[in-house]
Amino acid sequence: MDTLQTIEQAASSSKNRGEMAHADAVGTVGSDNCGDMLRLWIKFKEEDDGRRVIDKASFQSFGCQTAIAVASLATEMIRGKTASEALALSSEDLAAPLGALPPMKIHCAQLVEEALEAALSPRKSSHPSAISKPSALTLIDQLQAPTGKINIRLTTPPL
Repeated sequence: MDTLQTIEQAASSSKNRGEMAHADAVGTVGSDNCGDMLRLWIKFKEEDDGRRVIDKASFQSFGCQTAIAVASLATEMIRGKTASEALALSSEDLAAPLGALPPMKIHCAQLVEEALEAALSPRKSSHPSAISKPSALTLIDQLQAPTGKINIRLTTPPL
């Protein structure tokens, strides 16, 4: 199976889609270059040894199949990791199970990495509008609300 077929399969059978009630962290990012938007919800649990690890994660995406596929994989990959372990994953790590992404789709994996960063390390975030707290509004609610604030971290593709 080639990379495009793998991406299509991963997107069509994606896991952990949708909002998560009572999330401990939420990161939302958008790309002004392609129009993709991604929100990532994260819930932690405390292990017996006192470590705080990611119990579950979910996502909502207004984007292409590649963004959906990478986000789905990421929600599975970060489970059981601490925030710093999850933040150590690069966009290449998150997309690796899909194979080498076409050059015009690399930004999709970067979008997922930045949503993870926006959720887990908002103070390190390079953009001041990154969401780091859970919100009662869904991404679609925020987009449709005429007077609501939308806090989106715009990413810039590498040159």
